[in-house]
Amino acid sequence: MPAFDVDAIDLSALRERLSAKYQYFDADVIPAWVAEMDFPMAAPIAEALHAAIDRSDTGYRSAVGLADALADFARERWSWEIPTERITPIPDVLTGVAQALAMFTEPGDGVVVNTPVYAPFFSTVRDIARRVLVDVPMARSQEGAYDWDLDGLEAAFARPDVTAFLMSNPHNPTGSVPSRQSLAVIAELSARYGVTVISDEIHGPLALPGQRHVPFMSVADDDADAVILVSASKAWNLPGLKCAQLVGTARTAETIRRRLPLEVTYGTGHLGAIAAVVAYREGGPWLGDVVDILDGNRRLLADLLAEYLPLAGFVPPQASYLAWVDFRAYGLGDDPAAAFLERGRVALSSGPTYGAGGEGYARLNFATSPAILTEIVRRLAGVFQ
Repeated sequence: MPAFDVDAIDLSALRERLSAKYQYFDADVIPAWVAEMDFPMAAPIAEALHAAIDRSDTGYRSAVGLADALADFARERWSWEIPTERITPIPDVLTGVAQALAMFTEPGDGVVVNTPVYAPFFSTVRDIARRVLVDVPMARSQEGAYDWDLDGLEAAFARPDVTAFLMSNPHNPTGSVPSRQSLAVIAELSARYGVTVISDEIHGPLALPGQRHVPFMSVADDDADAVILVSASKAWNLPGLKCAQLVGTARTAETIRRRLPLEVTYGTGHLGAIAAVVAYREGGPWLGDVVDILDGNRRLLADLLAEYLPLAGFVPPQASYLAWVDFRAYGLGDDPAAAFLERGRVALSSGPTYGAGGEGYARLNFATSPAILTEIVRRLAGVFQ
């Protein structure tokens, strides 16, 4: 029996949520922007959080059992063996990115990113870490699918100013999943040129049917200059609880132990750590149901776009619940999300914020009910009527 009835999700009930997705825009707007899911919380996680409240367990995080839970999950799901002493709790992935840049690069160093890419990468690299962005845009196939430009990465890694590669794996916003072969090439290139790989793998548990997430460290050497950032927050919809994990190799874990400020680790939410342990230990059945729903929704979205917006370009994502849609044929300018918000009352994420290659695009969150997803696309099409 499914963990929940996706068709019972009600928009009016969702509007009672106080999180950013439903409070940022006016009440007549359907939000399909920030990466929050509309699904009910997994029952084991809800029970654990209720139990914590009942015992007034709201102090500073202890992260009891977190490293063991993540290690077991990674072994069972991805065949990735993580020594638990290399796992460090942190508040969220972006905090981990900023701290990794501080530990493994110097101000003014070049940091490679692959546009279009998760918009906060830019401000984290440029404004917080004070490093220099080096763009190696994602490559495109004739069918429009995105992949990593390995030749472009080698050329960038060979630059003397480049010391790090900030990778989104799976890639946000395109939903692309790199192959094991591509990751092996990246591992070899990073070792050859002395480039530290900082891999954001927050969407890894949400690889959709037909794909398998490959953690970078399961391919790289054990002493590679690399760190991975993981979290239960996207897969189980827990971002507000503030718990991610920074994983090092034999080489980088020692630097993390010496240099990561203690106050950063204690910024991790205690309730987030409790929830993450339960997610990794008991959340598999719920996650399986969600992946099946997302698989159905990505197919539904393709059908809806073909029916209502046939000029839109859409390559179904291989992971997660974020659709990267090309609206350039509709003449809405660089930022079609602005027109869809104003005239369609649907909030999408603005394509240009993802950097080069985002002009004319928008990102659409399809982690909702089929009925709400259908209404979203109908409203988008209504802009042209």
